[in-house]
Amino acid sequence: MNSSRFRVRAAVLAASILTSMVLPVLPAHAASTSPTLNSRMAGVKVAKTINYYPSNAGWSAMWTSFDPVAIDASLAVAASLGADNVRVILFPDAFGFPTPKAEYLERLRKFISIADSRGMTVKLTLFDWWAGYSEVSRSVTWAQTILDPYKDDPRVLTVELKNEFQPDDAAAVAWAKQIIPAIRAVAPAMPLTLSVDGGTGATGMAKIKSALATTPLDYYDFHFYGNSERSLAEIRKAQAAVSPSPIVIGETGLSSGATSEGEQAAYLARVYRAAAEAGVGSVSPWTLNDFSEGAIPGQSAVSAIPGQYTFGLYRADGTAKLAASVVRSAWTTGTVPNSFLNLGFEAPANELTWKANQPTAGMGVVTTEMPRLGSYSLKFTGTTRTSAGLPSMRTSPITPVQAGYKWRAEAFARGFSATGITEISLSWFDATGKWLSESTSNRLPVGNTTWTKLVVETAAPAGAAAVQLHLKSADNTGTVYFDDVAIS
Repeated sequence: MNSSRFRVRAAVLAASILTSMVLPVLPAHAASTSPTLNSRMAGVKVAKTINYYPSNAGWSAMWTSFDPVAIDASLAVAASLGADNVRVILFPDAFGFPTPKAEYLERLRKFISIADSRGMTVKLTLFDWWAGYSEVSRSVTWAQTILDPYKDDPRVLTVELKNEFQPDDAAAVAWAKQIIPAIRAVAPAMPLTLSVDGGTGATGMAKIKSALATTPLDYYDFHFYGNSERSLAEIRKAQAAVSPSPIVIGETGLSSGATSEGEQAAYLARVYRAAAEAGVGSVSPWTLNDFSEGAIPGQSAVSAIPGQYTFGLYRADGTAKLAASVVRSAWTTGTVPNSFLNLGFEAPANELTWKANQPTAGMGVVTTEMPRLGSYSLKFTGTTRTSAGLPSMRTSPITPVQAGYKWRAEAFARGFSATGITEISLSWFDATGKWLSESTSNRLPVGNTTWTKLVVETAAPAGAAAVQLHLKSADNTGTVYFDDVAIS
């Protein structure tokens, strides 16, 4: 055998063996300075984080059916929205506990490498689908093994110890008090946090802060799924609960399957605007993709809830919903315009943000019969009223409500043999959702009219935390059209 050919073949064989091995993790940009707790926290506060599972392999299936090609394609889409950080959740039962399996450590290494190639850092969430709080030493072994390679790796930004931690669970609290210093020992420059579920909210965050006073977290992770119209009040409650520690909104969103794609987009737009007003710089939508049938493992309770499959910014087939445009606008321009509310009724039916109020007395219908501008307007005909009030179509602004701030709403209306009451109004609510008062516009004259502007100008009353804009037409045996609404 030719000796030179032998040396080449030997070199190729050696290279293939090395490639198949689980190699130690090397920090990205190894020549750069290792991150500090302060530098990582600076990144945490402004991170454009996307929550992520593959559309066909949610939760633990992401790791048991690991597909780096699909993951790379998904993270390319997330990066195109402006995402610079991705949250990924780890499962002890899938990875192996208390000693993670080498193949799963390699899958994590590969995921972090893919994220890095797309210009994204990683937020690691540990100990999901797990409640072995009596196994402290084994928990420490597992967490330290996972995190040690990344303690000084700038590709990993932060660690969430447990997803949606329950502060009323005494065993969980005792466990956290021991896990936190153990992780600090191996990764002192890594910011640590815990999240609470949407129901626990600010109250739960305050309990965590109090319970962990001797082993404090670096920041708190608020999962917000409440009423988006009152999101500013809820965010401020969360901030006050843990002040002066910072918060991020680690999950938020609305299922388009349970509402509409328009309302999902408006929900996220309101949360982004409220967070900006409150000074919270990191808002993370749940989630990048819808999930296909069978994508959520059966051991998860959410697998049996249809609405859980349609929180994505993208449908399971990869096509974008309106919500993707909201997030892209927030992340790339820092603004979320009112155009997402479809105030001119020109958007497709599945992107409408208007809801019927007192529908048994009549509902507005989008029609091409009588547009003022564009191709569509809103039509009421043959309406009555109920003991609870007048029929209307309503929406809520993207701008958050604060008491004393001035508001103006307007709409154009036109009547044909109109009777009864046609007006627009602003209905005010407090932070608990209790109705406070109503501000009404001038009324459209009865009979036949040209397009007439209806205007209401007022200041938000004391205690106001939310407002709804109503387009009303009651006791109307004729027909009324609304078009070209504005609110500011």
